[in-house]
Amino acid sequence: MSSPGIDGDPKPPCLPRNGLVKLPGQPNGLGAASITKGTPATKNRPCQPPPPPTLPPPSLAAPLSRAALAGGPCPPAGGPASALAPGHPVERPPLATDEKILNGLFWYFSACEKCVLAQVCKAWRRVLYQPKFWAGLTPVLHAKELYNVLPGGEKEFVNLQGFAARGFEGFCLVGVSDLDICEFIDNYALSKKGVKAMSLKRSTITDAGLEVMLEQMQGVVRLELSGCNDFTEAGLWSSLSARITSLSVSDCINVADDAIAAISQLLPNLAELSLQAYHVTDTALAYFTARQGHSTHTLRLLSCWEITNHGVVNVVHSLPNLTALSLSGCSKVTDDGVELVAENLRKLRSLDLSWCPRITDMALEYVACDLHRLEELVLDRCVRITDTGLSYLSTMSSLRSLYLRWCCQVQDFGLKHLLALGSLRLLSLAGCPLLTTTGLSGLVQLQELEELELTNCPGATPELFKYFSQHLPRCLVIE
Repeated sequence: MSSPGIDGDPKPPCLPRNGLVKLPGQPNGLGAASITKGTPATKNRPCQPPPPPTLPPPSLAAPLSRAALAGGPCPPAGGPASALAPGHPVERPPLATDEKILNGLFWYFSACEKCVLAQVCKAWRRVLYQPKFWAGLTPVLHAKELYNVLPGGEKEFVNLQGFAARGFEGFCLVGVSDLDICEFIDNYALSKKGVKAMSLKRSTITDAGLEVMLEQMQGVVRLELSGCNDFTEAGLWSSLSARITSLSVSDCINVADDAIAAISQLLPNLAELSLQAYHVTDTALAYFTARQGHSTHTLRLLSCWEITNHGVVNVVHSLPNLTALSLSGCSKVTDDGVELVAENLRKLRSLDLSWCPRITDMALEYVACDLHRLEELVLDRCVRITDTGLSYLSTMSSLRSLYLRWCCQVQDFGLKHLLALGSLRLLSLAGCPLLTTTGLSGLVQLQELEELELTNCPGATPELFKYFSQHLPRCLVIE
């Protein structure tokens, strides 16, 4: 990977869009772990590298040798750089081990590159293992990577000292069992109080394991359960703690209406709830009370196929302070449901109606009339949206992000309405088949645009991309 230059050099490549990066082996940590950005960008936006220090760091005195990159010792300090004239009062350390210089230099590397650089020598590892270089990153540990096989065939839990030194506050465990979680708690020094977020994916954790984890790890306030099919709703009743403020449950087959009842009654301080459950009905949304109404600001109902407009009624009356709402994949919600949202949730900043096939232009009229603070609107796969609907959006002066992926009826005439959105920073038109080169070229009038996605657009030609590079130099155009 290349590092960013001081003036005009390209930025380092972003982490993959799923947020996962493979870690190389480490002598005192877990060899095959990976790390992921915390709070992934939910709409596939390119991630940004950590902000560099104000003063640009000087470069190294000499390139690293192949042996050093392979993990060998640092070069001796007796080279030409350290040769001093007789009688010189101070002997300066070589630049390659100067901690002040390294502290500035390492900001310019990606997380994966930092893992490699930490193996060069002890001096580099000592600098790189400061928690400030790993803030916002989450290690991903797979079950098979948690143990070392001894010569006798026995298994020994890996040494997590390297993770403790970097002060990670969140972990993602994949494919683990109840025993694996207990071993993790016993072997990670910060597990009892220092871990704030836990994510379990495709794991066989049971009700007992979930209860032990939340009882022992008293610092956990953010919990994610994805693809975990061995715990039940009874496990949620017995394990959920009032300290949890963010909960995400997805692809867990035992989650239904009673699970929402447990969440609503046991989590009075819940700020964010993300739920993907095929068996949740409108009845479940009636469990929310005034307690959640004061604290909950984000609700994501993803592919909840049984939710209808009646469920939306329960949401808008119980959670009036929502600033972000997703009904993505709630295929039974219609324009009437959107009208309820627009009339009652005036504080919304983000609204996701993607994959709602019953949404029409009328819903966009409701949104434009009442949601004056809306900054993000997602309409991916809303196949009944036309240019008329886009004309309603032209009055939304606060809109900054608009997603129209695979809206198959949007044409060039509709794009002309979007030119009135002077505040627009992100526009996605991926997969819109009726847009032509002529219509797309008019988007150069949106001079504040920072990201434009044109993947799978027939009208997006090489000549058009060149035209954008000349007239929208500050905009990232995704081909």
